[in-house]
Amino acid sequence: MKSLIAAAVLATASLGSTAAFAADISNNPQALAVLDNTANFGSSFLLNNQNNTFADKFRFSITRVEHDFDAIVSSITRNASTGMDITGLSLFSNNGTLITSGTQESTGAVDIWSLRADSLGLGNYYLQVSGKMVSGTGGSFGGTVMLAPVPEPETYGMMLAGLGVVGFLARRRKAAKQA
Repeated sequence: MKSLIAAAVLATASLGSTAAFAADISNNPQALAVLDNTANFGSSFLLNNQNNTFADKFRFSITRVEHDFDAIVSSITRNASTGMDITGLSLFSNNGTLITSGTQESTGAVDIWSLRADSLGLGNYYLQVSGKMVSGTGGSFGGTVMLAPVPEPETYGMMLAGLGVVGFLARRRKAAKQA
């Protein structure tokens, strides 16, 4: 009889403890549709997810030359106690190595995070937006990324050679006028 009561107490205690943990409501990783070195991204979450967390991933690749990377993400709600709270914006290499973390620009009813990374090499990456649902209402976030190619050293060499030729021709022209 004592073991039956102990089992009932244990079962009841374990039922109450599961409610204390937040569920992970992350969406499946999504590919960023990069067009002309820019892309938009975002996710939405349904009602009744209060205290649940998310870490949504947005994948992209750099295939030609190194690129500088800039991103911004925001979430807007009526006040800080509804919707969601964005708690992080991070850039990772494909193997999960953290490259850089974003900066929180605004918090409260309007959450804004920005991130920048210089000279990303060729390879696969993902941007991760993390957060928590602060109420039972739904919520969403949206963002934009910008990739800017970094000129290769050969480009600078050609530019300097071109300036040298222009300078040489200008000097010859000036000498010809004086003669």
